[in-house]
Amino acid sequence: MSPHVLVLGGTTEARELAAALSACPGVRVTSSLAGRVSRPGPLQGDVRVGGFGGAQGLAAWLCEHEVDAVVDATHPFAEGITANAAAAAAATGVPAVVLRRPGWRPEPGDRWHAAASLTEAAALLPSLGRRVFLTTGRLGLAAFADLPELHFLVRSVEPPERPLPAHTEVLLARGPFTVDDETALLREHRIDVLVTKDSGGAATAAKLVAARGLGLPVVVVPRPQLPEGTAAVPDVPGVLERLGLRLP
Repeated sequence: MSPHVLVLGGTTEARELAAALSACPGVRVTSSLAGRVSRPGPLQGDVRVGGFGGAQGLAAWLCEHEVDAVVDATHPFAEGITANAAAAAAATGVPAVVLRRPGWRPEPGDRWHAAASLTEAAALLPSLGRRVFLTTGRLGLAAFADLPELHFLVRSVEPPERPLPAHTEVLLARGPFTVDDETALLREHRIDVLVTKDSGGAATAAKLVAARGLGLPVVVVPRPQLPEGTAAVPDVPGVLERLGLRLP
């Protein structure tokens, strides 16, 4: 019988994994998307959209669809589905792998400030600048809503969730971005502080290089911890090795 692998997430790594699994002889792959992005990138294999109904719903789906392995390739900050995937895998005995791109690391010349949460990031801003480039995604921006003295440039793939800060300009865009483009953007909008989550990867790392070049402070929100007993692999070959699969 062909092994059935469920891939959670629509990240770049999830798409790469779906393509690699589809190229493995006899492997059936299903990619599951949360449905928050209106125009997800193309995916190889079967695709389902929508939630499972928590850990119990996901466990039931794994059993009903005879899934042989589940790979959590969601965004590093998708804490809820990561916890549900770990719980569902434990409940059903289905092997589980977490695929996570490596996080960013500061380099010489960086002026990074760690913030444990978006709320903590907001508390740091008044001491760092007045014109903020906010690149933490479309959710959770209410944490910055009580800073009427600051001006925010908010960039996200989809329109951000309200409430927003009083002085906000929204820029809808999807990476990858170049260092030259990011530098020009920071200069054009007279940005003096950048806020980002440590999503890792190359698609949005250019903003960090641009901020370094301009000497701007960067507030970085670190990733949430993985569930206890869960470890991550950094790339698609590592997942294939964990699953005992090889490309032809």
